[in-house]
Amino acid sequence: MLNLISEQNFKGKKVVARFDFNVPLKSGKITDTTRLDLSLPTIKYLLENGAKKVVLMSHLGRPKGKVNKELSLEPVAKYLAEALKEEVLLTESATDRGIKTLLNLPTNKVILLENLRFHKEETENDPEFSKVLASYGDIYVNDAFGTCHRAHASTHGIVSHFQHKDVVTGLLIENEIVALNKVLESPKKPFVGIVGGAKVSDKIKIVERLLGSVDKLIIGGAMAYPFLKSQGHEVGKSLCSDEDVTLAKSILNSKNKDKIVLPVDHLCAEGLDGDTVPSTDKNIEQSLMGLDIGSKTINEYNSILREAKTVLWNGPMGLFENKKFAEGTLSVAKALASNGDCFTLVGGGDSVSAVNMSGLSDKVGHISTGGGASLEYIEKGTLPGIQALKHGVTK
Repeated sequence: MLNLISEQNFKGKKVVARFDFNVPLKSGKITDTTRLDLSLPTIKYLLENGAKKVVLMSHLGRPKGKVNKELSLEPVAKYLAEALKEEVLLTESATDRGIKTLLNLPTNKVILLENLRFHKEETENDPEFSKVLASYGDIYVNDAFGTCHRAHASTHGIVSHFQHKDVVTGLLIENEIVALNKVLESPKKPFVGIVGGAKVSDKIKIVERLLGSVDKLIIGGAMAYPFLKSQGHEVGKSLCSDEDVTLAKSILNSKNKDKIVLPVDHLCAEGLDGDTVPSTDKNIEQSLMGLDIGSKTINEYNSILREAKTVLWNGPMGLFENKKFAEGTLSVAKALASNGDCFTLVGGGDSVSAVNMSGLSDKVGHISTGGGASLEYIEKGTLPGIQALKHGVTK
């Protein structure tokens, strides 16, 4: 059973809280603040409801257990301080001895631990490291959905050092679970899945899971080419491994094969920066590679999406980062945004970027913050971090 934040008394308590502040940086500047902005409601809730201290924890990047100043959370501390209008003290490290002193100071309510992954013990789910992190709070809050698929010290092991009543689900995770369960457990029909991206092998589990519950499964992006090749179509120089062709063939031989919808034409080029060349049908010339779905496919996919009542979208329809090959992906975003009767859940970094690029994110039902986490939740129905919140962890 999940303990919701709204049911907890935080007055006068020290709270240690895990968030996902793994934001993109360029030259020390945050280039996308979405994850920070989505963490603010939970942080503000804790402060407004009387928490004595709020100790924030997160990782940033992959420093592999070593200090890397380029992956310091200092830019995050500055952004949060401005957003919260509160001083945010960044510690020297997550295990700095001075943290205990900071916890007893009457001023400064918000403390941010330096990057957890500067310590190899974080990803190793080390019991002693978990114990140190737990010592900073009377209550533990997890609002880092994007890391809940990892059994790490700050999302899993730490739970064993608290009574279950003091292990609390943050607002973001609560919203994620509600949205995911809405799609997985009680989707309104027609239910349409959209899967794109590079490799069938990366998403074989989600494809198999979705085929059991959707009415239609639209496939786009480079994922489509192994399916087309397995049917005997020419795919030219398009991304297409033998392993993926074998997997695609097995899916097309399954009992739910009639639910799969594949492109009927493509937008191609000789290379990633080449001039666009539309195909006339499913086949791609030997000298070309497919880089987006074609105009006929866009029309066909849009007609399916206009009728949908529930949509789960994971993965782009092409190389949308290049404007010449973005129309297919953006057309999906527009079709979903214009369907007011449809609940859409967008999961996966590329799909989220595409929706943000389209400027239509406010017209979509739910945008998941955890690409890998949302995929694994769809595949398995839970995550290690969610299980820890529900049932605890034994020492």
